[in-house]
This record gives sequence, C-alpha cells and structure tokens, in this order.
Amino acid sequence: MPEQQSDANRRSNSAIVSSYDERVMPVWKSLDVPVKRASGCTLEDFDGNEYLDIFSGISVTNVGHRNEAVVDAAKEQLDEFVHGCSYLHPNEPVADLAERVAEVTPGDLQKSFFCNSGTEAVEGAIKLARKYTGSKEVVALEMGFHGRTLGSLALTGNKSYKQGVAPTLNDVAHTAPPYGYRCPRCDGTHCDPSCADELERIIGSHTSGDVAAVVVEPVMGEAGIIVPPDGWLNRVQEIAHDHGALLILDEVQTGYGRTGEFFASSHFDVEPDILTQAKGIANGLPLGAFTASAEIADAFESGDHLSTFGGNPVACAAALATIDELRGGIVDNAREQGEWLGSELEALEDEYDVVGQARGLGLMWGVELVEPGTTGPHSDAPRPDSDLAAAVSDHLREESNVVMGVGGYYKNVMRIQPPLTISRSQLERATSELRTALDQLT
Repeated sequence: MPEQQSDANRRSNSAIVSSYDERVMPVWKSLDVPVKRASGCTLEDFDGNEYLDIFSGISVTNVGHRNEAVVDAAKEQLDEFVHGCSYLHPNEPVADLAERVAEVTPGDLQKSFFCNSGTEAVEGAIKLARKYTGSKEVVALEMGFHGRTLGSLALTGNKSYKQGVAPTLNDVAHTAPPYGYRCPRCDGTHCDPSCADELERIIGSHTSGDVAAVVVEPVMGEAGIIVPPDGWLNRVQEIAHDHGALLILDEVQTGYGRTGEFFASSHFDVEPDILTQAKGIANGLPLGAFTASAEIADAFESGDHLSTFGGNPVACAAALATIDELRGGIVDNAREQGEWLGSELEALEDEYDVVGQARGLGLMWGVELVEPGTTGPHSDAPRPDSDLAAAVSDHLREESNVVMGVGGYYKNVMRIQPPLTISRSQLERATSELRTALDQLT
C-alpha cells in the first residue's frame, strides 16, 4: 500500500486538490477553493486566504457557516446517540422536528418523511403522489432541476445532466418554464400568467391522462433563477387539480428563508399538496424531507417507504436549531438585504450591455450575461455568453477573493445566493467587485 502523506504535507491547497484529482470522481466543476474552515459568510483555504462566500454551498448554509447554535445542537445530540434508525426506534429529535416542520410549512402540510437529500425527497414525493392518486405519469418543467438519480433525473429538463446516462423513466412529460426573458410569446421581461396554459396542452398531447403529479420549483434555481409572474403558479395548480394530479413544490433550494419568506410558495399564495425540502433545512448536515397533508401522507402504509439514515437524530437536532435561528430574524434579514440587492443588480441592466436581465427574490438572484447585438435561438433576447460568466466567476475568485457561482440552462447566469446572515457591507463588496469584473472583462 502506498505510504500516505503526513498531515503536515496534506494541509495545503495543492495537496488537497491533488488528492481530489487522484481519488475523487470528477462529478462537478469545482469553484477551486479548498476549504479548511468557514465562519459566517467567510471561507478560509489551506494557504490562509479568506474569501467572501456568495454561494453558500449552493444555498445550503442559510444561517451562516459554523453557526454556533446549530453546531452546539449537533454536538449535544452526538453525546446522546448518533443513529437509532428513526423509522425503527422513535426518538425526540425526529418527533420535535416533525412538529416544527408542520408549523413552518404552508397550508395543511402535517406529516413529513425525513431522508438524506433533496433528490431523495423528490423521489419520495413522486412515490407518495402515485400511491395516493393511483396514477403514474408526472409533468415537470423544461430547464428544471430535481436531482441526479435516475428517477429525479427524468424530471430534470436539461440534457446536460442526462448525457451518457439516459434513458431515464419514460412516464415524464415536460412543459414550458416561465422564462419571460426568452419566452417566444412574451415581452422579453416576464411571462404572462396565461403561459401556464401550456401545461394543459402538454397533458393533452404528451401524456395518456394518467397524471399523478406536476412538479415545479417555485423559483427555478439551476435554470438561472427564474421567477414566475403572479398567477402563473396558481394556474398550474388549478390545471393539475383539474386532471386529478397533485402539485409538488420542490423547495429544496428555495426553502428555509432563501427568498425572504420561509418558503417561496408564500410569495405566490400557493399551498402545495406535497413540499420537498433539503439544502438549508439543517445548514449543511445531510437531511431532506417531503411533507404532505395527513390525508395524502396516510396513503403510505408501513413498509412502503424507508431510509436507513433518513431522519438522523444529529441532523434533525441541527435542523431544529436552524429553524430557531431563521425565526429569530435571519429570514427578515434575507428579505431586507434582498430588496437592496435587487435594486443594485437590476441597475446593471442599464449600466452594461452584457447584462441581459437581473432577477430574483430575497437572497436568491441571478444576473444573466449575454453577447450584445445578437439574437437568441428561441426569442429576440441576446445570445447567452457562458464564456463571460465563467471568466467573471474566475476573476472574482482569483482577483477579489469572492466566491460566486455560475448556473442557468445556458451556463451564463451569475448566481448570488449568500448565507442569509450576510451584512449590507458584505453585499456592497460583492456587487462592487462584480462591477469591477464586468468593467475589466468587457
């Protein structure tokens, strides 16, 4: 067996990256900050460099890196017991968290199943919808993202995630997203609520009519922070119910304060039939959930669904502390800072001809970068500039020590999704450095 590196030799950026190259499967393009420790909105690498984190692990550390209350709650539970398989042995952290989730989720969602990730939550929600309705087909959105296992990948409306692993499930259809900037029927800013009627056409032409669920992200994250117009989501729910299907809202990325409300559905006055959660629920510990009304949840019988590690008591204890922290003013901060951030980012549309559109809610914003003077493939919107987006992200990280993600269907959207504890001065730094990057690169 090869001699392992000493701890002293390993603790450098280059050593960590080398280990990844040699031993970790290349499943994602890295942002290239080897993290030694983190606190609040700050990351520190192994060479002592500090970075302002504007991505929070893809909307995960909502109450800040190494939040003291969350860390303490997890440590206290570690001293009690780590694993009791919560679906074999009832325990207090799971019971308390189920009660708390019922309090904070919209409408009459009362019963939860706890799992390990957003992908598992989506898969479980589909399974529950099929069991409750007796139907099998599912409709999702083009450009949407719901996970990378074969079931959730079938819902994901983006070929870049499916290449080399398709085919996935064949009982999924896709309808158009509310992507007003590139919608061929709209004005280039926001979709009209009537665009939701496309769902009716898709059900009539692409399914057999045996629809169990329509799955929607209330704000589409991976698609490029796409926010639907008022009334659109309500119309989607109406059409789903007309066909005997459930509305599943995937709030894995938008939940737990990200948009300035506890759940993004509150912005649109929609109460889903099933709600999926993960990412920010436990501030970085692996936990997911799907929550439904008692009537729908009770369609599951004993043994219909199970997870060995789902509802891990340590993760559940962290989630309880996370919810308390969010309710203590952090969601309010996300809403207040998000209003300021939105005005700053929307101003970029007039300042830079490479900024096609800025859009978002709370502290979930996207800035779409484009090639000036060009037309896109589906509308009159300028052609996406993924190269510029990648260059801006690299420049921010390497020259300004600011970590900002890139996403969108066309990989041309700067993603501003910081910890919800971020201060105004930190946001001012981030937007100032974004302007500097755009000045220098364009």
